[in-house]
Amino acid sequence: MKPIMTRREMLKASLATATGITLGNGLGLGQLSQLYAATNQASPMPTRKLGKTGFEVPLFSLGGQSTIEQPGKQDEAVAIIHRALDCGVKYIDTASIYGRGISETYIGEVMKERRDEVFLATKSRDYTYDGTMRVIEESLRRLQTDWIDLYQHHNVSSDDGLRQVLSRNGALKAFNELHEQGVIRHKGITGHSSRVLLNAIRAFDYDGVLITLNPANMSMRDGEHMAEFMAAAVEKEIGIIGMKVVGRGNLLRRGVTMEQAMRYTLSYPVSTVIIGITDITQIEEDVQIAKAFEPLSEGQMTQLEQVARA
Repeated sequence: MKPIMTRREMLKASLATATGITLGNGLGLGQLSQLYAATNQASPMPTRKLGKTGFEVPLFSLGGQSTIEQPGKQDEAVAIIHRALDCGVKYIDTASIYGRGISETYIGEVMKERRDEVFLATKSRDYTYDGTMRVIEESLRRLQTDWIDLYQHHNVSSDDGLRQVLSRNGALKAFNELHEQGVIRHKGITGHSSRVLLNAIRAFDYDGVLITLNPANMSMRDGEHMAEFMAAAVEKEIGIIGMKVVGRGNLLRRGVTMEQAMRYTLSYPVSTVIIGITDITQIEEDVQIAKAFEPLSEGQMTQLEQVARA
């Protein structure tokens, strides 16, 4: 059995993903950090490969919750989405159930004008074949697009849920057919259990995985499997997307800053982090954090975990 990746190896893998440097070249973590900064110096926002999709994704991406899923907030939501794209955001994540379709509807108002600027990801919470086919038709209509760049099984966080997805008449069958038809370009899965997601990527060669990752383990289950999950995803060249970096805002109330939370998650071998936006001014803040990103050391990560979990 291949040894489980250590935290130090995960940090180096994250930098290697960004710079294209192999892990076996003898460079220390500090040297890799300097090379990372030099490589991305001229970029408006540093980018990393989204696994084997061929897409280079900026470190900060827009999540479809918060203001973007609230009823009666269309003007504010549309302004946030436009501002994000103007600031260099290329990846937008949403789901059919966010705001009961409101999030996709608001995003669709921008996609009808700027679809080619966006790597668009959405999700289906229905794990059956028939249900998935119905849900994606609704999503395409609301998003005002003919294709989805990354279509994901939403919140598969139990063994029973994964079995249903992978079953003979499960959602994965629908995903494969939709991919053959060109309706979806890449297939993904999301959840809050590193153990379940590890089993998922062992069972099927997904293109992307969206996983909870923050210094307090908030909204995360089976954290003891995280290192093994990361190692398997890196080996299979699966794009890892981090979510809930501030634990739905709870870490901010504990004194952890957005900069600390973003740096923590981005110090793992993730491709990007998705963050929901409450106010348009937060776009500039998160973009600036991404531009100035430097990975945390192992000691800094441990110290931040202690603060976040106190």
